[in-house]
Amino acid sequence: MAVSSQMVPLGTHAPDFALPDLTGRTVRRDDFADAPGLLVAFLCNHCPYVRHVEGGLGTLLARYPSLAVVGVCANDADAYPDDRPERLAEQARRAAWTFPYLVDADQTVARSYQAACTPDFFLYDSRRRLAYRGAMDESTPGSGKPVTGELLDAAIVHVLSGEPVPEPHRPSMGCSVKWRS
Repeated sequence: MAVSSQMVPLGTHAPDFALPDLTGRTVRRDDFADAPGLLVAFLCNHCPYVRHVEGGLGTLLARYPSLAVVGVCANDADAYPDDRPERLAEQARRAAWTFPYLVDADQTVARSYQAACTPDFFLYDSRRRLAYRGAMDESTPGSGKPVTGELLDAAIVHVLSGEPVPEPHRPSMGCSVKWRS
C-alpha cells in the first residue's frame, strides 16, 4: 500500500546518525560537516516506487558532486529479504549509485527522521536545517509520467545556492517503511 511522506517541518535539524554501510564501515552525519548540503534518502530494493526512480536518481545526483548524499534502508530485512545488504549492493550497482548506502537495522534513524515511505527524501542546508522534504518528481509507477527528478533537482539547486526552497513541496509517495513488530 502506498503512503506519503510526513512533511516534517522545514528548519528541523538533521538528526544524528552513525550507521554501517554495505561494507560494514560506519558512516556518520558529521562525516559530511563541510558539505554545502546533505541529502538523506530512505530507500530500499524491493519497492516498485524506488525501482521506478533509482536510475534517474543516480543520474541526477551525479550532477552534484559537492552535495553529500546517503541512502538509508530501514526495512525489516528478515521479513523482506530483498532488502538485505547483499541485495542492496546489487541495487546500488544497477542504479549507478556512488553514495554510501546505509543499513538502519534497528530503525532508530528512520524514526528520528520521521521517514514514512520509500523513497522519502530529506534535503538539508549547510547548517543541517531541513530545506526540502518530498518527492523526486511527479512520476510514479504506472502514471505514464517520465522520471525527470525535477522537484528534487530544483531543491538541490536552491540549497547549493544558499537559498530557501520555495513551497509548496510535493510529498513523496511510496511503499511504507517495513517496521519491525
